[in-house]
Formats: sequence, structure tokens, C-alpha cells
Amino acid sequence: MSRKIKKPLPILNNVHIEGIAAEGQSIAHEEGKVLFVPFGAPEDICTVQIVKKKKHFSEGRIIALEKPSPHRIDPICTHFGTCGGCKWQHIPYSMQLEAKETQVIDALARLGGVSVEKQLPILGADHVFRYRNKVEFTFSNRRWMTSEEMQLSNGEGYEKGFGFHIPGRFDKVLDLHECHLATETTNRIRDAIRELTISETSGYSYFDLREQNGMMRTAMVRSNAKGDIMLLLAFAEDDEESRNKLLSTLVTRFPELKSLVWVINTKANDTFADLEVHCFHGNDYIMEQLGDLNFKIGAKSFFQTNTAQALKLYNVVKDFATLQSSDVVYDLYTGTGTIANYVARECSKVIGIEYVPEAVEDAKENSHINGITNTLFFAGDMKDILQSDFLEEHGTPDVIITDPPRAGMHPDVIKTILAAQPRKIVYVSCNPATQARDAALLVAGNYRILRSQPVDMFPQTHHVENVLLLTRDEK
Repeated sequence: MSRKIKKPLPILNNVHIEGIAAEGQSIAHEEGKVLFVPFGAPEDICTVQIVKKKKHFSEGRIIALEKPSPHRIDPICTHFGTCGGCKWQHIPYSMQLEAKETQVIDALARLGGVSVEKQLPILGADHVFRYRNKVEFTFSNRRWMTSEEMQLSNGEGYEKGFGFHIPGRFDKVLDLHECHLATETTNRIRDAIRELTISETSGYSYFDLREQNGMMRTAMVRSNAKGDIMLLLAFAEDDEESRNKLLSTLVTRFPELKSLVWVINTKANDTFADLEVHCFHGNDYIMEQLGDLNFKIGAKSFFQTNTAQALKLYNVVKDFATLQSSDVVYDLYTGTGTIANYVARECSKVIGIEYVPEAVEDAKENSHINGITNTLFFAGDMKDILQSDFLEEHGTPDVIITDPPRAGMHPDVIKTILAAQPRKIVYVSCNPATQARDAALLVAGNYRILRSQPVDMFPQTHHVENVLLLTRDEK
């Protein structure tokens, strides 16, 4: 049976990039249909190869810049366009902010179908590089290669790589040699780990993402404003001698390591929330300061990855909540209790709820560290805990602050919020689309949106945080 010959992918000349779309794409039109193109800049004139055709839109990639946009700038990273992290390094920061603000406004209006009484301008970052306090790297025995590299390796592609996953390829990792979002110390630690483990004679096998074997699996580096470092290494094999040799060398090289922890992960995924974390050196946490508060951060703790912008974000939350001394506040998806503790001195009581038990223990400890006595924290699934008997026991909330993951809130959680009828809801989100969806349900439940405040937590990327203030409609 003969093989079906694929049609060559169409190539379009003189494509005019009109603007920036969601998810880091740029937008153009061809034959009356929307054309999404990554790594384009508004006013680019380019040659585009179509890679996917749908009924209402197409997707393409730039293969030549016929006339670069006057707005286009040179990316500073050699990995730009490959690693998928900084999709907007070629766009001026002022244009990034404008696109993010538009993304929030469009999501609320178009996806949520809701109106905002006052849309506030986006809060930009003071530092657009070196701002991440947490970076995660992956080991792979098959690093991503260019077509030229594949030819030189006879197509085998079995070379080690330590870095970030290639977008759309779970089994390929870019061997990372620089990252301008990570701190200098994080980059030095990454390079040292590679140096110690990447040679075939080192004795450290890299994880095979398809076959699920190999020793070195993932690494996570956390840092605080003082320069203290937490390093977590995940191993898929329990080789104590090799593990201790590597960890001891890292302790010697990096006095900044105040917390060196490790975990054995033999699961089919990289998550370690359900695994035991072992401390090899120092403490099993680092401390971070936010305003006049100190926070304990463990390996499993959620903490905003941009500390400077987190302070701006939490000040927006506090401003939106305008708490009274008698208020009972519920902080949903509380993480390590950063928001709960940040607002606790303004109200009567804060109830924090979080899925990860270790994060809840950190939240309790953070209250203790800061001398805060009016917080209570509970671990479990939000929709299971937030029931009517729980509200009766701990008091119905006057204000609810919610900061869910990208997927947004479960419909049952929204129903419980509406049944509790808080005076205000302050909704923090890292995903304008799911926030708009949830906001529509809250508005349908007799709330109105007074204010919307975008905050740029992630310069050089398309991600944006947004805070909504909703009040109960008394009409």
C-alpha cells in the first residue's frame, strides 16, 4: 500500500503583523481568517509558513522578516525562540504592558461578558530581568537538537541535556546555558550541576522521559532577597553514595546554600507534593521578607515567583479589601498564608484554606513568626472544606479573598461563596480567561465588579496577574 504524500505547507509572503494576541502570539489575517504567528511584532512584514489550518483560524511561523517592525528590539538571550519561556524579549516593555492590559480587558468583556466600573492601568515591574525567585530545571538523556546537530549525531539524539522542556515536546529538553529571568546565582548552580553530572564518565545517568529511568530527574532553585538559596534535587534512583557525593560538592562550592534538600521520585510525573523531602544540609526552608513580615518557604510551598511585584500585588489586595476591624476574612487557596498574614492585622480573623498540607503548616508557622494570633489554616480540597457546617463553625465571611490556580475555581466553590454572601470578594488570578469565566458566575449571583487591576508579575512573558474587586449588589 502506497504512503499518502503530504501536501507541502503553504507559504505566504507580505504578511502584515497587526498586533499581539493572547498566549504570546501575534496576529495577522489571511484570506479573511485570523492568522496566529509566534514571535511576531506589530508592524512586521514577513514571510509565514502555515503549519495548521482550522475552520476559523490558521497558525503559522515566521521564516523570513521582509521588513522588521520599527518596534522590534534584539532579544538578549541566545535561547530566545527555542526555550519558549521569554516569548516577548523582542518587544519593548511598554508594548508588553499594553498587550497584557488589553488581554485582561478583552477577557472580561469578550469571554466573561461582564463590565467593570473602573479599569485601572497595569502596574509594571521595576526589574524586567533577574526577577524569578524560583526556577525548575529538568534532566534528560535526550536533549533537544537542531536538525544540523541531529545529522552530526547520526540521528540518534541520545545526548544529555539539563534545562527547560521544549514547548510541545514532553521528552525533549533544551540544554540551557543562560537564563535572564533567573538570578546569577541560580545560573551558576545550574552550570555547576551540569558540569558535575553531564559527562558519560561522571556516573550520573539522566532521566529518560519516555522509558522513565535514569538517576537525575529535576532540580528546583529558590532564592530570597538576601541571596539565600534552597536547592531541591529529585532523583529517580536511590543511589546514596552518588547522591551524597554530588550534594557534598555543591555545599562546598556554594556557601549561599542555606537549604539543600532531596527527594526520590519514581512516579510517572515530576510532582513531589506527596513525597517525603529529605534535608541534606542547612534547614528545610528559607525565609523571605515581604513588607514588614517574614515568611518561611519550604520546598513544597507556593510563593509568588517575583517577590518585588508580589508586594505590589498584595498591597492592591489590601487596598481593594478595605477591611474593618470586625471583619471575618476567608483566604482561599492561601498557600503559605502570605495574603492571609498580610491582611490579618486589619481585621478580626482570617481563615486560610489550602490543598497542600505542608504549605498549611508553613502558613501557621508564618503567623507564629510574625506574632499574628488571629489566623486559622486548614488543609484539604476547597470544595470539600467550604461547606455550610464549616461556615457555621468559623463564621460567615465578610470578605473573601481568593487566589486560585490557573484552572480557576471549582463551580461548587463559587456556589458556596455565593451562598455565604460576603460583602466583598477580592479575586486574584494568573489567568484572565478563567477569572473572566468565574467572574461571570459571580456577577450572575448578584455581584458587580467595581475595579480591575492588572499587575505584571512576569516581564518578557505573556503571563499577567489581575485583581478584581466585586461587591454584593444591594439593589
